[in-house]
Amino acid sequence: MDTDALKRTWAAAEQLGDEVPLFFYSHLFYTHPEVRSMFPVSMATQRDRLVGALGRIVSNVDDLDNVTEFIAQLGRDHRRFKVVAGHYDAVGMSLLATLKHFLGDAWTDDLAGDWAAAYGVIATAMVQAAEASEMESPAYWDGHVLSVERRSMDVAVVQLRPEPELPFEPGQSFAVETPQVPRLWRYFSAANAPRPDGTIELHVQLVPGGQVSSAIVRLLKAGDVLHLGAAVGQELTLNEEERRRDLLMVSGGTGLAPLRSHLERIDQLWQTTGDAPRVQLFHGARVPWNLYERRLLQSLAGRPWFTYTPVISDDRTYPGRKGYVGDVAAAEGIRPGVLAMVSGGPTMVGHTLTRLREAGIEDADLKFEQFATFDAGDRPAPANDPQPVAAEQMGSAR
Repeated sequence: MDTDALKRTWAAAEQLGDEVPLFFYSHLFYTHPEVRSMFPVSMATQRDRLVGALGRIVSNVDDLDNVTEFIAQLGRDHRRFKVVAGHYDAVGMSLLATLKHFLGDAWTDDLAGDWAAAYGVIATAMVQAAEASEMESPAYWDGHVLSVERRSMDVAVVQLRPEPELPFEPGQSFAVETPQVPRLWRYFSAANAPRPDGTIELHVQLVPGGQVSSAIVRLLKAGDVLHLGAAVGQELTLNEEERRRDLLMVSGGTGLAPLRSHLERIDQLWQTTGDAPRVQLFHGARVPWNLYERRLLQSLAGRPWFTYTPVISDDRTYPGRKGYVGDVAAAEGIRPGVLAMVSGGPTMVGHTLTRLREAGIEDADLKFEQFATFDAGDRPAPANDPQPVAAEQMGSAR
């Protein structure tokens, strides 16, 4: 398999922007109209996910061990759409037809064979992961809403109880479907560590034009039932060795949620053993009233292991730290041996990573969201974001 050719041709296809996914879905729905009902009425966000997911896999096609878990998660997660093995054949044929259409004379027999082989490996891994998960978990969970608290004009905190219990690790997220907007799934991170009662807390920020976030913040109420997919994502989880390291956490807006889940776990550890790694959290927002967890975090700052620094970018009268959260974190949060975790909107994450690298943190000591399935409407608002920079390119699907 010529992996360089796969990367090169995918890079060429990506340069065409929306034309590629538009052709792909048109071909898929024309040749297999029975699958159309599995997708939302508006396909704008779905097109972004296709490009993001395939781009990540193809870019690692010569080292699939790096994306094995990601591919397996995709397979398990697609069970919520009632995807069966036969659907992968339809997708594969439309993918090859799309590449042939756009690559023209560059689409040789050898290249077609390599793409078919690569897709076969990926599809087989997804199907096997889905089949294995059928033995131990449902396609999706019913999340019974216990409460919805409006913390600010545009942020709601949702407490829910999945049935059956939904296993997850701090730092992971779930695809969520609301009864108000069926067939539109958006990913939200758990803001808590696993609890004895199985409840999960979600932080949802209202974004103009975001159908799912708007439905949750404005319309969701106690007694409603959400649908939740299996827990996904490894970028912001911590392994056993990482759990013992001192942490620098940098978040913007509701990007705080996955980091807060680690804080809850660490506090549980400290209360049980009296020992915990040192943690310094910088939380950025544009205006002070969007520091929606400030009271809790200030209370937690009474712990000997935790330091909390809120940062405001747009209110010049704010008495505390002002500016971009990445700048403040890079200036004040660097310690020898620290492990940095960054979570928020793509621009905020990219800017922060640039500043942390300039301050001396190596890539091996940076953990951040590489792949997120938000669309442009439901991506968390760019809290404390500077103007776009070219430091990092964030994916559009988790």
